[in-house]
Amino acid sequence: GDAADAALACFERPAGGGAAARPLPTFVEAIDALDDALAPFLEGQPATGPHAEPRARFRDAAAAFAADAERFLSLAGRATEPAPTPVAGGALPAQVERLAPPAERSRDLATQADQLHRLAVRLIETCEQECSARSSDAWNARAVTRARRTADDARREAVDALDRVRYLWRQARWLTDRFPDAALRDVPGLVKLVDRAEIEANDWSLTPGRYVGVAPEEKDENFDFKAALREIHAELETLDAEAATLATRIRKNFEELGI
Repeated sequence: GDAADAALACFERPAGGGAAARPLPTFVEAIDALDDALAPFLEGQPATGPHAEPRARFRDAAAAFAADAERFLSLAGRATEPAPTPVAGGALPAQVERLAPPAERSRDLATQADQLHRLAVRLIETCEQECSARSSDAWNARAVTRARRTADDARREAVDALDRVRYLWRQARWLTDRFPDAALRDVPGLVKLVDRAEIEANDWSLTPGRYVGVAPEEKDENFDFKAALREIHAELETLDAEAATLATRIRKNFEELGI
């Protein structure tokens, strides 16, 4: 249903090659365009220098992201193939679980997209602050700024789309866990089917709490420990890179002051 449509919408282009691209291909193209905007300056730099390591990491991450996006498309395509026969109520849980692999992968791709954007920003800042890019005729500041903003906007849309895939899948699984036969049934803390006699016994009260009871304690499915650790790790990498850049800048300033 909605989860399947969201998974495919992240990647597919309109039939017939229309002008409007889907979020993930648009982000991949924006990253390529940003790389192209930086190329005239970077290709004129020596093989080694402050730019070398950030550029290598950015390009490696961009290639890995594009490849992972293609693999996700194949995975999502297989998971969302129409069933040969109409899905009966009792088969809904299995149908929803078919979407589990692309839903889980969408979370990883969202993290990758954020990390890729951070690497791009680090490369730009290194060029400007450590390689004197702004004083070079090969550095088109306007084109770089425009490409950077376009990539950031595309990243936001891609991450939102990927988050929506996982959100819709979680909601679908929540429903099918509680109503596996696609029929109303008693669910502690949520639903209770009662007749007029039971309502009368409760003084005709329609207060839900008198009937549904208390739901058993559940694990918080919205907290993803592995994803949280990945985000912390990515943030630490970014902070480490920024600290190294700042240390280099301070050392250079001291040298210029003859200290």
